[in-house]
Amino acid sequence: MTVTYSSKVANATFFGFHRLLVRWRGSIYKLLYREFLVFALLYSILSVVYRWVLTDPQKRLFEKLSIYCDRYAEQIPVTFVLGFYVTLVVNRWWNQFQNLPWPDRLMFLISSCVQGRDEQGRLLRRTLMRYVNLTSLLIFRSVSTAVCKRFPTIDHVVEAGFMTQEERKIFENLKSPHLKYWVPVVWFTNLASKARKEGRIKDSVDLQTILNEMNRFRSWCSTLFGYDWVGIPLVYTQVVTLAVYTFFSACIIGRQFLDPAQGYQGHDLDLYVPVFTLLQFFFYSGWLKVAEQLINPFGEDDDDFEPNWCIDRNLQVSLMAVDEMHMNIPHMTKDIYWNDPDVRPPYTRASQESHGKPNQCFSHQTSLEAPGFYWNLHLSTPVPSIQCSQSIGSNVVWSLDRVKIWNVW
Repeated sequence: MTVTYSSKVANATFFGFHRLLVRWRGSIYKLLYREFLVFALLYSILSVVYRWVLTDPQKRLFEKLSIYCDRYAEQIPVTFVLGFYVTLVVNRWWNQFQNLPWPDRLMFLISSCVQGRDEQGRLLRRTLMRYVNLTSLLIFRSVSTAVCKRFPTIDHVVEAGFMTQEERKIFENLKSPHLKYWVPVVWFTNLASKARKEGRIKDSVDLQTILNEMNRFRSWCSTLFGYDWVGIPLVYTQVVTLAVYTFFSACIIGRQFLDPAQGYQGHDLDLYVPVFTLLQFFFYSGWLKVAEQLINPFGEDDDDFEPNWCIDRNLQVSLMAVDEMHMNIPHMTKDIYWNDPDVRPPYTRASQESHGKPNQCFSHQTSLEAPGFYWNLHLSTPVPSIQCSQSIGSNVVWSLDRVKIWNVW
């Protein structure tokens, strides 16, 4: 469900971002239009009441209330609390993405270190990878509503092939009140140790490497569980939400256009439509909506992560790597540059402009002539020369009446 637009902004162009402003899926318009319409409607209703319903004495009282709300609404630190809150939410969101469990390193190790092209070797490698994928599936079920809808019970996990009936019995017979995503990790480590004893894993170094990588995979799963368990303190979320909605509740009264005939300061014009107040609502409430969408990236919003895709991809790729591709090596042939020391891959006509020259350091083959002076490398000022000849790392040579600097990289 992630909205990807990188290809649309690959190059900086004139008004390059304007094409993104008309997109609906994942946009701020889709998130905010309901609140925006409610705010505009409430403002309009109050404006109509002020202009055509209230009596003159009531209008004077309302005008005093409006000026009061406008003056003191600015004391609500909306920008301050929103800025810190959104920064915290975005950092958590990105950290959760960085801790998504990917089995790639494990499948490379298992494919190369767990030997045997017979039926038992194939079964061993596939079972190890199935335990890896089962671990991630169990943790995704606990943190993602989309995955929980897809696999609401262990029956669905068994039916999808992540767990056998025998494994299910063992899993359910383990009496523990805690989330049991770690059980497949124990199965994995025990099976890997058994493979070492049987000689399927040739030495203990390979076994240790596999177990270390599995422990790293487990730590990713534990981190996701921790983020789901310990969220941003509720009081912080409440403070930010109340600050934003209190501010704009005051704006509904305080930003009304008052009768210019009364001579109130700043109310010389009656424009009916509060353009900049609406823009302020759009930006501040949109800022809050960013936090609302990113605070739990495992939901079903347009820009949330796609754990169901991760589950499908990881299972398919990992089983292929340890089974079909195990020791399936292409025949080695000489590359086309075998006898050519000047290797230059070709460019298409469309990519010729991207062909750049090798980067040269500023001091590359640069000669500084300064008779009677040498350059002090620490003070960066010319100092009268002295009789010396010294080499520093073969890069700098000082002489009596000149200094030469060249690059020998």
